[in-house]
Amino acid sequence: MAEAARPWSLRRRLLAAILAASSVLWLGSLGTLTVIAWQETGEVFDDALEESAYMLMAATTDLDARGLLAPTPVRDGEGVRKVDMQYQVVAAGRVLQRSAGAPATPFVAGFDDDHGFVDLDRERWRVFVVRDAARRFEVQVGQQADKRFEILEDLAEVLWLPALGFLVLLALVCWWLTGRVLQPLRRTAAAIGAKTPDDLAQVALAGQPRELLPIVRALNEVFARLDTALQAERRFTADAAHELRTPLAGLHMHVQLLQRQHPELAASFVKLRQDIARLTALVDSLLTLARLDPLARTQLASGTVALAPLFEGLLAEHAAEAQARGISLALRCELDTVAADPQLLGITLRNLLANALRYCPAGSRVELGAALHAGRARIAVRDDGPGVDEASRRRLTERFFRVLGNEAGGSGLGLSIVQRIADLHGIALAFGPGLDGRGLGVTLDWPA
Repeated sequence: MAEAARPWSLRRRLLAAILAASSVLWLGSLGTLTVIAWQETGEVFDDALEESAYMLMAATTDLDARGLLAPTPVRDGEGVRKVDMQYQVVAAGRVLQRSAGAPATPFVAGFDDDHGFVDLDRERWRVFVVRDAARRFEVQVGQQADKRFEILEDLAEVLWLPALGFLVLLALVCWWLTGRVLQPLRRTAAAIGAKTPDDLAQVALAGQPRELLPIVRALNEVFARLDTALQAERRFTADAAHELRTPLAGLHMHVQLLQRQHPELAASFVKLRQDIARLTALVDSLLTLARLDPLARTQLASGTVALAPLFEGLLAEHAAEAQARGISLALRCELDTVAADPQLLGITLRNLLANALRYCPAGSRVELGAALHAGRARIAVRDDGPGVDEASRRRLTERFFRVLGNEAGGSGLGLSIVQRIADLHGIALAFGPGLDGRGLGVTLDWPA
């Protein structure tokens, strides 16, 4: 059998799509900001080159070759580094003055304009050249492109960690927001998941997001059709069972009359009366189920049931049958009360006792008891009869299921009724070994 595909998360896919788009846009904006920062810093440095050139032009009063100027270091927080900008005073193609880092030959040779910028690609210098009014000399101020890149590198070193932190923060905010946005979906799923055959009311459309409305409307239509079908089935079962009771009662009376009129056929009539009694019990069980199926827990007549008088009354009801079958009945009541619908609890215990008496052979024992178990109320009906195998125990509450090889009469609905009543009360129904490890034990555990 092929392995079922694992369900995927809409929230995770939505988050992945948001983060992927955000990351692409983040990288794009980072690239754009880098280009803009490069252009802006370039303009600032160009302005500095130009201002420095004019200041040097104004300060140059003689053209004597005074040799190399002493290097002037600049201190910052990380140590000492050379001045970024270098200058030359050039006359007739010869460098008269220069800074420590400037080459001995002119940055730009044969410059004809009054002023302007020149890029030296081979040495990666950016140079501003200005000539005096008499065109006797020119001042050239240059800066290496690597110095400009250092500022961008410094900015990257400072900003990468905050930028990454904001990206992580964006992921967390998106996770929280997608959770909030998808909350109506979870509420609707919870409302749909809470539906049972007893509660097929329409899911409210008010407050639903527009994208969910078609799904909710379609589900409401399914619930409506399902509710109609269930109601029709229950009405048919109830009506059929009710209509069968009258002819069955009449048939039973006719058989009794015929038995008196034809005593020679007594054995056949006894078998016929047993079959009619079994059919009548089946009809009664169907009527009981038809009444129980549409009930909800809120419709129960909940109250406190005194167990001692209830148990004594049940044993008195079944005493004659137990005596006729040679079965001993025992009572062990260690609890005073339980919370339950009195009528439905009586139906439950009658069914359990009737089952025990029906399937146990002569000489067996049946015990009805109540006690505390693990802090919870427990009622149990146990016997030491033939019992039920493990595989069949799991199917005992199925409707019309009967254990194979058992010739005792029964409709196969008694334990289905018990299961339905237990579900209505929130009681845990379980099957296990009976008295002294033999037979069958049926336990009803109340919620804590």
